[in-house]
Amino acid sequence: MALLTALTIKVSAQETPEAPQLEFALQLKVTLGEAFGIDNTQHGRRTVIPITGGTFEGPLLKGTIINGGADYQLNTENRTELEAIYCIKTDDGIYIHVRNRGIIASGKDADGKPTFYFRAAPQFEAPADSKYGWLNNSLFVCAPSFSSDFKGIVLNVWRVK
Repeated sequence: MALLTALTIKVSAQETPEAPQLEFALQLKVTLGEAFGIDNTQHGRRTVIPITGGTFEGPLLKGTIINGGADYQLNTENRTELEAIYCIKTDDGIYIHVRNRGIIASGKDADGKPTFYFRAAPQFEAPADSKYGWLNNSLFVCAPSFSSDFKGIVLNVWRVK
């Protein structure tokens, strides 16, 4: 209890806590199949976008995205909740499971200007005894890049330090 009190006093004394730092982990270039939807479910419109492949690369890993995953989206008026589930394979043959959950939201700011927000938090499941085990023990955030040169979605992923 004394430790908790000491920590509370120390945190209370700071005006603004230091923000966590981010370090670039990888970029995924995901190819997509034809989307289909289920209208008017009890939760909104369900959209499923097949993940058909692609590539990824970062300072510590590189490889391909395995065909067979999907991005499951739940759409309401100005908001989409997404959950993409798929696997990647490193160039040295290690399979890693990915579950990426996020939010896409559009609206207007206080001045009436349009706003767009798209962020997600991928979770990786790599073999713990592999050189990719570090993916299991960190939090990650990602944001898209949009390009007319690539037909799919490009996701930039950072590790929260």
